[in-house]
Amino acid sequence: MARWVAFLRAVNVGGRTAKMDRVRALFEELRLGDAETFLASGNVLFDSRAKRLDRLETRIEARLADALGFEVATFVRSPDQLAHVATHTPFDDAQLEGGKLQVAILREAPTREAFERVRARCGAIDDVALDGRELYWVRRGGVRESALSNAILERELGMPSTVRNVSTIRRILTKLG
Repeated sequence: MARWVAFLRAVNVGGRTAKMDRVRALFEELRLGDAETFLASGNVLFDSRAKRLDRLETRIEARLADALGFEVATFVRSPDQLAHVATHTPFDDAQLEGGKLQVAILREAPTREAFERVRARCGAIDDVALDGRELYWVRRGGVRESALSNAILERELGMPSTVRNVSTIRRILTKLG
């Protein structure tokens, strides 16, 4: 049995509400052990014997859609994968100064062309970097001032994503022990 983290897209935003107790119960119904949620933004820690993460993501998505009445893209990562995400530093100190580092979690690595479309959309306050299935985004200013959003990322990348602040990733990693 291994420990995993599921990142759920667009839970408790835009009228798509789900109580975390209910989400935890749905994971348990799938026989995913020791399920616990972290924050109300759709982070679920759980145990599973699954070998194929793509099938596990599909099972979780199907159960959540059936029970909640809306689609919930799901991205599963191992503690080792999260440790890499939490410590990867694609930007130097000058690039990070005054900014918030966020990570867009993707199902698969995007094409170079898709990443370049995102980069072309960056405004003066945004920088992006790609590392496999994670897109790092530093924003030095308010959300409304940024030329990027998760919706723009998804459109330009041609795939679903969910965004977390890197400090949230680090807090989840700490919770995993």
